Amino acid sequence: MNNTDILKRLYNDYTKIFLGKIVLSIFFSLIVAASTSSIAWLLDPAIKKIFVLKDQSLIFLIPGLIIVAFAAKGISLYLAKIIMIGVAEDVRKNIQGDMLKSLIKADTSIIDNKHSGKFVSHLTFDTGLITNLLSTAILNLFKDSLTLIGLMSVMFYQNWKLSLIAIIMIPLATLAARTLGKRIGKVSSEAQAKSGELTAYLMEIFKNHKLIKIFQKEDYETSRSEKFINNLKERTKKIAIVFVRASPIMETLTGIMIAALIFFAGKMIINNELDINNFFSFLAAMMLAYQPVRSLATLNMSVSQGLSAAKRILPIIDIENEIMDKKETADLNLSDCEIKFIDCNFKYNKSENLILKNLNMKISGGKMTALVGHSGAGKSSILNLIPRFYDCNSGDIIIDGKSIYSVKLKELRNNISIVTQDTTLFDDTIKNNILYANMSATEDEIKEASKKSFADEFIKKLPKKYETLIGENGIRLSGGEKQRISIARAMLKKAPIILLDEATSSLDAETEDKIQEAISLLTKNKTTIVIAHRLSTILNSNKIFVVDGGEISDEGTHEELLKKSSTYKNFYEKQIRKD
Repeated sequence: MNNTDILKRLYNDYTKIFLGKIVLSIFFSLIVAASTSSIAWLLDPAIKKIFVLKDQSLIFLIPGLIIVAFAAKGISLYLAKIIMIGVAEDVRKNIQGDMLKSLIKADTSIIDNKHSGKFVSHLTFDTGLITNLLSTAILNLFKDSLTLIGLMSVMFYQNWKLSLIAIIMIPLATLAARTLGKRIGKVSSEAQAKSGELTAYLMEIFKNHKLIKIFQKEDYETSRSEKFINNLKERTKKIAIVFVRASPIMETLTGIMIAALIFFAGKMIINNELDINNFFSFLAAMMLAYQPVRSLATLNMSVSQGLSAAKRILPIIDIENEIMDKKETADLNLSDCEIKFIDCNFKYNKSENLILKNLNMKISGGKMTALVGHSGAGKSSILNLIPRFYDCNSGDIIIDGKSIYSVKLKELRNNISIVTQDTTLFDDTIKNNILYANMSATEDEIKEASKKSFADEFIKKLPKKYETLIGENGIRLSGGEKQRISIARAMLKKAPIILLDEATSSLDAETEDKIQEAISLLTKNKTTIVIAHRLSTILNSNKIFVVDGGEISDEGTHEELLKKSSTYKNFYEKQIRKD
């Protein structure tokens, strides 16, 4: 996408709807231009009538008109800026809204492949640059262009020869700014990258603050933080330096121009080709033109920053998910909830080796099936494929005779509940965290799910009970309490298929027993696939699959596997020693 396409896209998607407000801002910019030009023009009669001819008739009128002109300029400029500030914030809101909408709906692989801190930086740093492009740059473009046209008109009216000399300054300033604009785009990209790195690091600090303390790495992390902050400082400093580089160029050009004008104007006055009042009016117009010329000359830099940011943000807004419904989808009418994996091959990235290789397995409906195997064998990948967090590279997954790739994604996921070893909670109330599974659930249903998960035992002891805020990812709760809320949430969904990655090994015996009982209630008569970490789960399973190197090496009941699978026997004996 080239710069022209980006500008068209930004206009059509984010600016066009505010065209009425922008036109109103342009109208006030026109008043700013007219009043600024009138200030310069009024100096002609002021000098001639009052100072040269000593005419008293205009001694009150001209100063009064100058006051009116300045007031009109100030008020109009204020109103134009207020309007564009409103437009800017609306544009920012819409861009951020589209970006968040895209990220919320994005495939799991897209989120997993980039640090969340980088997305946060796009949402804050880059949207600010685009907002500046679509609001401030637009205002300055019209305001300063109109003002410059008005002042140039005054200059040509007073003396066209001097105007031709002065007009040389504009292309020279523009040429210098264009060179700086190319540099500013590159530096802005570097600054965004460093901003993303700092945000990502900050999130890591918050997440791992206990780890930092226990290993006494405060000084080490302080040193690292200084590096991230310094890198961002250096890039931000470069941006500021590039912007101020325009100052010596503009000041030098202005100095040369004024010197040349004084020289030629002096010659013309001596030869009676120019009156002193015309010269001062011309000079005032030219000096007032300095600001819009400089602003327009540096406008290219703001545009370069905005375009550079848009090139990073628009691809996020335009994310095309690979995991989505086909054009023709069937309804998922479940009965037994029997799940079959047929010749499934899977890997997370194209460059990686296969995680699952020609996987075939049949999971009986309404019963508990356990997956056992060493870490990295592919157990979690199997769970990820069922709700289509990821799709198989080849092969098929069948539920009650229908391919999960031919049914509606919403229906598929609506029939699946997940309880993972990494319990995920929102920084909200206990009630809202449980309610997240089913927003239409009643108070009685919430309490019933809490009782069955044994979460009610600790909730009722809290001062605010179900309205207690639990902090970021449930920081104010113990591991067992978080797990019970997670189970209550899954119970409230009442899905017929349960995917369970147990996480009870780190809990005390009493809490573990309660969670095991809660899991039993959650999975009763449900098709349950569990990654077994505990011996009790293995023994309670109707069937066990041994996953080894992405393949099913053995399957059967506990007794059968003890006889025929050395891998399972080894795993089982380790569990006995552990328990």
